[in-house]
Amino acid sequence: MTRFRFAGGHVATAAGVLDGAEIVVDGALIQSIAPLSDPTGAVDLAGGWVMPGFIDTQVNGGGGVLFNDDTSVDGIAAIGAAHARYGTTAFLPTLISEEPARIAMALDAVDAAIDAGVPGVVGVHIEGPVLNTARKGIHDATKFRALDPEMMALLVRPRRGRVMLTVAPERVALADIATLVAAGVIVSAGHSEADYDTMIAAFDAGLSGITHLFNAMAPLHQRSPGVVGAALDDPRPWCGLIVDNVHVAAAVLRIGMKARPFDRMMLVTDAMPSVGGHGGFMLQGRQIDVAGGICTFADGTLAGSDLNMATAVSNSVTDLRLTPDAAAAMASAHPAAFLGLSQERGSLAPGLRADWAVLDAALNPVKTRIAQESVLA
Repeated sequence: MTRFRFAGGHVATAAGVLDGAEIVVDGALIQSIAPLSDPTGAVDLAGGWVMPGFIDTQVNGGGGVLFNDDTSVDGIAAIGAAHARYGTTAFLPTLISEEPARIAMALDAVDAAIDAGVPGVVGVHIEGPVLNTARKGIHDATKFRALDPEMMALLVRPRRGRVMLTVAPERVALADIATLVAAGVIVSAGHSEADYDTMIAAFDAGLSGITHLFNAMAPLHQRSPGVVGAALDDPRPWCGLIVDNVHVAAAVLRIGMKARPFDRMMLVTDAMPSVGGHGGFMLQGRQIDVAGGICTFADGTLAGSDLNMATAVSNSVTDLRLTPDAAAAMASAHPAAFLGLSQERGSLAPGLRADWAVLDAALNPVKTRIAQESVLA
């Protein structure tokens, strides 16, 4: 048993926020959490926070590594290490629209990374290639294709971790969505021009996510609610938000938050190699520039983000007007529920993994613990 004692700040537990706490850990699991009666010898948080480790369902890269370019165990480990410095203790390496052979490599690499015990990797996110050209964003539309039997067979094969798939629902048969969900695939809508009725039918078939709500989809229109309208009207899906002061205006994010159940909103970074890396990078043969925390192609198209989860949490406090513990839930408990992992992670509670992030009073990352490993920011 190892005892971690924190005082002089805030510990965001599943039972509420404590001013100080003793967390008893046995191996990789939390055994107990109790209020701290005696601060002697405890870590002084100096007004800072201990939050559940952050869970990011959309991580294209980090530490100078792009998953599309390096679908290897070492590449995944480098991406995870870069994001761990910012409080992320679980993530899905995300592949941007590719050919089936490359998708197979990505799926196999994540299986191998999980088997190898790479800290934090809990599955994979395949974003595309079954997307709508009209909402392609930075994706290479020449790689777009139908969800044919080859792709279906590849995606429904049993895997070591979670498999998340982003599709444009208007390009997928409802029966195929149901088949994917029955096989354990988490299906999400994105880069789509789907109308409201198509979205509701997709929810009925088991589609459960909205990939970066408001981005790469038509804006809400009074006579054409579309993807955004369906997502705001239907309480079932979990919606990912990129809170970076670039992708979506703060007022729009706040409106979206008011329209939906809070526990179905989650933070994502859509992070690129520049997070923990060194600026610009290449994406499928195109130069992506990074300046002022913004990743763009030469024509001004946004190309993912330069966002990390600690900053997303901090921005949510400032821009979404949330309390720090509520912002933390959007980065931990809510994505854990979306991935079906609430029984093992996403909160500070007995029986769950000892994954947490320590942030200072300004919500800057200080230290991350991933079960039995400690990472300094």
